[in-house]
Amino acid sequence: MTVTSSLLTTERSEPSKSAPPRPALPLAAAAVAAVLATAALTAVTAASVSRVLPGAGTSVVLGAVVVAAAVLTLLRPALRAVRSARTAAAAWTEQRRTDARRASSEAREDAWTTLGWCLAALVLLGVVWFLCTNDRAVQRTFFDGRVMGISFQETASAFGTNLFIAVVAQVLILAWGLALALARMAPGRAGRPLRLLATTYIDGFRAVPAIIIIYLIGFGLPLAEVPLLSSLSPVWFAILALTLTYGAYVAEVFRAGIESIAPGQSAAARSLGLSQSATLRHVVLPQATRRVIPPLLNDFISLQKDTALVNVIGTIDAFNQSKIFASNHFNLSSVTVVAALFVLITIPQARLVDRLVAREQRRGKGA
Repeated sequence: MTVTSSLLTTERSEPSKSAPPRPALPLAAAAVAAVLATAALTAVTAASVSRVLPGAGTSVVLGAVVVAAAVLTLLRPALRAVRSARTAAAAWTEQRRTDARRASSEAREDAWTTLGWCLAALVLLGVVWFLCTNDRAVQRTFFDGRVMGISFQETASAFGTNLFIAVVAQVLILAWGLALALARMAPGRAGRPLRLLATTYIDGFRAVPAIIIIYLIGFGLPLAEVPLLSSLSPVWFAILALTLTYGAYVAEVFRAGIESIAPGQSAAARSLGLSQSATLRHVVLPQATRRVIPPLLNDFISLQKDTALVNVIGTIDAFNQSKIFASNHFNLSSVTVVAALFVLITIPQARLVDRLVAREQRRGKGA
């Protein structure tokens, strides 16, 4: 009975192995149609831009020609997909199944590549069309070159305040977050009060939005006339608030890194005569720190963006400075300058995080 069922299973599976690959010709034809449609939409978009920018007709035509030429180069992989699809069909008819499957796979790869680039071109055309709608109202509101030029110098100067807050807060957050992580991991019954306090702090500050912490500290400490703290400047109020908030997040990052170290590492160090603190300092923390660098950088990227929240307590940072220009000129292009400045410092760090993650993954595979 078992032999019979296994034979039946084999017979049922054989047709699936000999089944022809899915026809790739419809997908290849869709890729060719997508290229032609994208080229046509490029011409339509260029015509719309010419109507709202009558003085830049030559530039618009030149740009449209460049984009259309770039789009039409996609005909090469699209037509190659059509040829591969036909080759796959012919090879299957001639019982060359391996060649048919290979040609079908190549056809699908070329077709999907073409469709992906067509989609990217359509997104670009959509952005251009959006900026030119309503007689360029969107472009004038957010990307007015005159307002951006007027506000750039003072906004960039005020952006130094954001950088100062971020850098000082990062240093303090590292120390505070590590202290919280060690307190939460305090061993034994003697460490239970520390664990309870650290857990309560971390849960509480992770639950409250950063802007509320900034507001409470920026206005609450001066109102309460707390000695030493009430005389701080708004910049230092912001640094204190961000340190208290992000310290809770970084503590969990450190805790995860420490717990990821194999217990055998600590056991081996203790067997060699190292104390608990020496084991932590010389064996566990160096390895854990290396592992948590990517998530720490992610938290610091978020911290840099959250420095814009300090405007609620009157700190003249880049965002506050840009709002002054926006209210004077009834235009938001100065705020776009702030967004561009944050992009300039954030994207390189994001790419650095990706490289560090990839390097750690390669190191793990090598191990």
